[in-house]
Amino acid sequence: MSDNFTTDAEKASYGIGLQMGEQLKANPFEGLNLNSVFEGMKDAYTGNDFQVEIPAIQAAFEKINAEIQARREEEAKVLAAEGIAFLEENAKRPEITVTESGLQFEVLTAGEGEKPTADSTVRTHYHGTLINGTVFDSSYERGQPAEFPVGGVIKGWTEALQMMGTGSKWRLYVPHELAYGERGAGAAIAPFSTLIFDVELLEII
Repeated sequence: MSDNFTTDAEKASYGIGLQMGEQLKANPFEGLNLNSVFEGMKDAYTGNDFQVEIPAIQAAFEKINAEIQARREEEAKVLAAEGIAFLEENAKRPEITVTESGLQFEVLTAGEGEKPTADSTVRTHYHGTLINGTVFDSSYERGQPAEFPVGGVIKGWTEALQMMGTGSKWRLYVPHELAYGERGAGAAIAPFSTLIFDVELLEII
């Protein structure tokens, strides 16, 4: 640890810098220059004349945002194509069932209990990954089952749960249109992502 920050004011100021740095790191753009960031902060705080005119700043933001949007759209097209190719190949496996909606599943454990309806609330364990194997959510890893209404989750889950008897464990292969679609979900699930879930239906509540 550094001895540069000894007073409460210095420590709090350093904390503000940490927060701003975390925000910048979470939403960077190509060519982000910290020295320029510091110059802008200093000029705004001290009241100095701005070193770049506001219209030029706005134009730069617009150009960079357009570049970011174009890059995201290209990445989304790639993800969508990868998902389609994955599902087409996966559907050839004899253990895979494909429903009319495009949902794919395989039965890992066939439960004989009651099946929920769209109005039911259920308790499940689940493990979710992208098609590249990246884990984005897992109740197993948290060590705590999840409870939710069958009709309040992604379409692929709502469809599958109503076909599962209590005690079942299925592996779902969910096309993006039955998952989080064109928007994705946070940083972990990009737009147009095909998702894989192991879902264990523990009980109907």
